[in-house]
Amino acid sequence: MAGRGRFITLEGGEGTGKTTQVQRLAARLRAGGRHVVTTREPGGSDGGRQIRDLVVSGAADRWDAVGEALLMYAARRDHVMRLIEPGLAGGAWIVCDRFSDSTMAYQGYAGGLGRDWISELDRLTLNGFGPDLTLVLDLDPGAGLRRAAGRDRPDRFERKGTTFHQTLRNAFLDIARREPARVRVIDADRDPDEVEAAIFDAVARALPDMKDAG
Repeated sequence: MAGRGRFITLEGGEGTGKTTQVQRLAARLRAGGRHVVTTREPGGSDGGRQIRDLVVSGAADRWDAVGEALLMYAARRDHVMRLIEPGLAGGAWIVCDRFSDSTMAYQGYAGGLGRDWISELDRLTLNGFGPDLTLVLDLDPGAGLRRAAGRDRPDRFERKGTTFHQTLRNAFLDIARREPARVRVIDADRDPDEVEAAIFDAVARALPDMKDAG
């Protein structure tokens, strides 16, 4: 019987390159013989994809922070129950673009709900479930938003102001400072190949299971 897999999340503000690096990390892990599943939040399950359409589309002020947080955790619980936990139980390594830290940063810090509010919602919804390792891709918000501006259809979070996005950056760095055993900060203001190498090195150092990975 395969042992339990590992759950790795990539976090950061808009335009930090998370989506690209999720795929690169997955490829490196697969080259080492791992069964890897890539996913994202919100939207990693059927229910999550329906909720994603509600959360990321429309005017920037379509939802307040409470509404956003509740929607995010409804999607997250479905995601964990239907994809993440079964995958881990079967030995898969799950690499996810965003997870609970994004709700803490976006709705807890930038949205003003606070750490305690989000932590309690997380406890009630997920009962302590979380990533084995989180990689925060850190980038100046202005540079990130310029990267994101090249997308075909900016989402409602990208249309929020500069102050919001600077608060997000500070939030992710504060989360990393509070949880150094789980969270590593990766400088994303580099060539994608350099970022990929830094991520893989961080994973190899943090997770003993990596010692025989390629």
